Amino acid sequence: MENIALIESFSEFKDDKLIDRVTLMAILEDVLRNALKKKYGDDDNFDIIINPDKGDLEIWRNRIVVADDEVEEPNQEIALSEAQKIEPDFEVGEDVAEEVKLVDLGRRSILALRQNLISKIHEHDNTNIYKQFKDLEGEIYSAEVHHIRHRAIILLDDEGNEIILPKDKQIPSDFFRKGENVRGIIESVELKGNKPAIVMSRTAPVFLEKLFEQEIPEVFDGLITIKKVVRIPGEKAKVAVDSYDDRIDPVGACVGMKGSRIHGIVRELGNENIDVINYTNNLNLFITRALSPARVTSIKIDEENKRAEVLLKPEEVSKAIGRGGHNIRLAGQLTGYEIDVFREGAEEDVELREFSDEIESWIIDEFSKAGLDTAKSVLEQDVEDLVKRTDLEEETILDVIRILKEEFEE
Repeated sequence: MENIALIESFSEFKDDKLIDRVTLMAILEDVLRNALKKKYGDDDNFDIIINPDKGDLEIWRNRIVVADDEVEEPNQEIALSEAQKIEPDFEVGEDVAEEVKLVDLGRRSILALRQNLISKIHEHDNTNIYKQFKDLEGEIYSAEVHHIRHRAIILLDDEGNEIILPKDKQIPSDFFRKGENVRGIIESVELKGNKPAIVMSRTAPVFLEKLFEQEIPEVFDGLITIKKVVRIPGEKAKVAVDSYDDRIDPVGACVGMKGSRIHGIVRELGNENIDVINYTNNLNLFITRALSPARVTSIKIDEENKRAEVLLKPEEVSKAIGRGGHNIRLAGQLTGYEIDVFREGAEEDVELREFSDEIESWIIDEFSKAGLDTAKSVLEQDVEDLVKRTDLEEETILDVIRILKEEFEE
């Protein structure tokens, strides 16, 4: 390969990768110096001149003239007789600059040089992509569906960068076709080898938070602050909002007239049910609001153990717990307190713990996690709903119901 051909190849890379001139020239010089080290053992005495605009590349080897029988370092020294072939008036002790053509490096070295150049440019390109997307972590990004696999969807952005949307980062109701545009947040960016692995998520709470920033001007402008977001992706979410300006109703501003502002967000998340709640430092009030739409009668808080006992009217209990136990679970995550629900007038009810002789403790714990601590709270639920709300088999639940019913029949 002639010098000019390498420069032309070099220019193609520049146009294709949009790498700035200084960086690309530094890469080319680095690659050339590596080739010279392999060929001559050292590159300190070589000058490399690159002019990509003219397609010009020159390599000059500098050596000192020594007497014919005194050459000890062939790369650093040149015999007087050899120097005088270049220029007859050379004398011992003078410097000789001799141009080295790429062809002098040998065919193998030239092929390796070109491959090394391609590799270095790709490495630089990948490093830039990594830095670009690392700065975008936690931000909303859009890309097009390129390939659909069983465990992930491969997306491509406008620059051809590959982004992975794993199955477990998709909302359960998500269904995408090739060519469709997808929005999510850039959740993580890692260098695997020299290639950046960019992962998108649609299930992360921060995705919902960023959608609020995009869709609601007061949130974008900082007039409304999002204090916390908790989600069961595709099912239900709770968002606690606050405002330093008393004239602004943060919940009303986020929801909009007849839900107009939040409607687009709900649709983006596969009709996820979103509760927007006014944040407050008053813990009793915050837990009450978090359990919305249920109306709480009273609350008893154990701050040391981060537990709250909530008393409700019987007809409010199912609202507090919610379908699949989603409401009470999210209320607990939002407030940071484990919430136990009790019914008003439950004197005739019996705590599940009193059945520990007949029901194993781990089964009782499973019901407690779903906010079901008494016999009647279990008996009032459908078997199908209990299967969804707990990690228990239907057969186990039916056995528990039989034991509880026997207690009340007696």
